[in-house]
Amino acid sequence: MSKESIFKRWPWLVHVLVMVGISVVILVLVFTFIKIYARQGQEYELPDMVGMNIAELQADNPIELNVVVLDSIFRPGQEGGRILTQDPKAGTMVKKGRKLYITMTAYSPEDAVLPELAGLTVRQAVSELMSVGLEVGELKFVEDRYKNSVIDQSCKGKTIYAGQQIARGSVIDLTVGLGDSTGRSVVPFVIGKTGDKARRDILSVSLNVGKEHYKGVKHKETAVVYKQEPDYNGVNKYAYGTRVDLWYVDEDKTDVQKMVREFKVDSSKIIDPNEIDDGRPSPEEVEERGGWLW
Repeated sequence: MSKESIFKRWPWLVHVLVMVGISVVILVLVFTFIKIYARQGQEYELPDMVGMNIAELQADNPIELNVVVLDSIFRPGQEGGRILTQDPKAGTMVKKGRKLYITMTAYSPEDAVLPELAGLTVRQAVSELMSVGLEVGELKFVEDRYKNSVIDQSCKGKTIYAGQQIARGSVIDLTVGLGDSTGRSVVPFVIGKTGDKARRDILSVSLNVGKEHYKGVKHKETAVVYKQEPDYNGVNKYAYGTRVDLWYVDEDKTDVQKMVREFKVDSSKIIDPNEIDDGRPSPEEVEERGGWLW
């Protein structure tokens, strides 16, 4: 039986074959488009750009990365435009046109307004200062009736006042009251944390940051703590102002989670700086005293 007779006998077969052929062509076109659009098989390893100047990246950008600046931080003595952090991290496989989120050093200092700190606890003051782009330096404790309450603040040895404009990134030292002179805190567990987070946790519990050791570290901004002294045990308390020394290692050279596990620390017992007793009365005590608060 000839093909012609088949089509004459079942004329609808022609329509079926035409529909199948059109469907196949559409599917081929769709999958080809998806492959081209998604750039399948065209992934590139993201290089380490921390420390590079953004001008260098813009001049030589073979992966056609879409650079998004999340923040710029003024660092005295450092050139502007230097990349401090990148996301995704180096070594990540990306496609052309991928967004790269960075923070970098600012070309010039921006002014911040010093918030009102008098009467705040150290934890509150640290949070206020960091929220406006200022850094906390030394905590100096003096005799005063109010425990752990900020009395004064200074920058480079000079007293500064609330509302005063000051360059972002400036280091603010705080003078704090000792109360009954029995102020003591548990050293927080900062293993595996970056310098910024570790310093914040230490200062928030009224302790000072001691020596920071960066031997062999390539990128200080992303390095993590692998050793602290005094060490954390969740029990021993140290006098306000005690210095905590820190040792760092590059983040890409260590497994942070494994490092934390090796300390055999029960995460449920790690002291949260926000839960440290700062000497202030609880809301219940304030209510019992008829609204008295200091």
